[in-house]
Amino acid sequence: MTAPILRAQNVTMVFGGLTALSEVSLSLDRGQIVGLIGPNGAGKTTFFNCLTGLYTPTNGQVLLDGKQLPSDPAHVTIAGIARTFQNIRLFPNMTAVENVMVGRHARMKQGPIATIFRGPRFRKGETDARTRAQELLDFAGIGRSYDELARNLPYGDQRRLEIARALATDPQVLLLDEPTAGMNPQETEATRQLIFKIRDLGISVVVIEHDTKFIFSLCDHVSVLVQGKLLVEGTPESVRTDPRVIEAYLGKPPEEVQAEVQHAAELVGEHGDKGVGQ
Repeated sequence: MTAPILRAQNVTMVFGGLTALSEVSLSLDRGQIVGLIGPNGAGKTTFFNCLTGLYTPTNGQVLLDGKQLPSDPAHVTIAGIARTFQNIRLFPNMTAVENVMVGRHARMKQGPIATIFRGPRFRKGETDARTRAQELLDFAGIGRSYDELARNLPYGDQRRLEIARALATDPQVLLLDEPTAGMNPQETEATRQLIFKIRDLGISVVVIEHDTKFIFSLCDHVSVLVQGKLLVEGTPESVRTDPRVIEAYLGKPPEEVQAEVQHAAELVGEHGDKGVGQ
């Protein structure tokens, strides 16, 4: 077996007297999609911030391809981790292609002298970046919006534009923070298919999302955070039916949830192919 591309080990984040994360671990294999779910305030975005250098964990470590990640977000991006944010963070007065080119600059080689004097090397780099940006807009399904200002794009297209900009950094790992928030069912399905396409490129993906139906239909593995702690992890099916997870979302005691799950399983067994309720 190959080593995980990303491994977070016992990540703890304390703000003053508040423990936002307590010994949270996560392992991400190459080409894998992992979901991160949990109620509001569970620490999901804080965990992403620790993975990307926005926060330096109080304890624990984050390894990318076996190497300790730097604590600076720019260096984390260069190392191979890109992300989107819960709230859209585009440059509204720049075009779609210009927004993606901003992400591409993390991989451009021009030095300060070439940039100041805009010589042949600079012009070639800009041309290559623009070409790559167009390819990524096409990949994300919004190539038609090449010259549109970001602020004029429909909401779903703005979300996809953020993903295209993140992909412009050539990441090994892509972190998506609520990529379908506010989307209608058609936009949500288009985003699900886009994430599958990203996975097929060999990029590993971690997704935060409140839409558990979306997560369970998308991910290979799911981790559940509750009050800053890892409650349970496993396959979508095992997590979906775990009484502790249902309790965390519905507020029912574990014993009551377990009884309901058992009862449902017994009904399915009794009715067999006829189906429950027939």
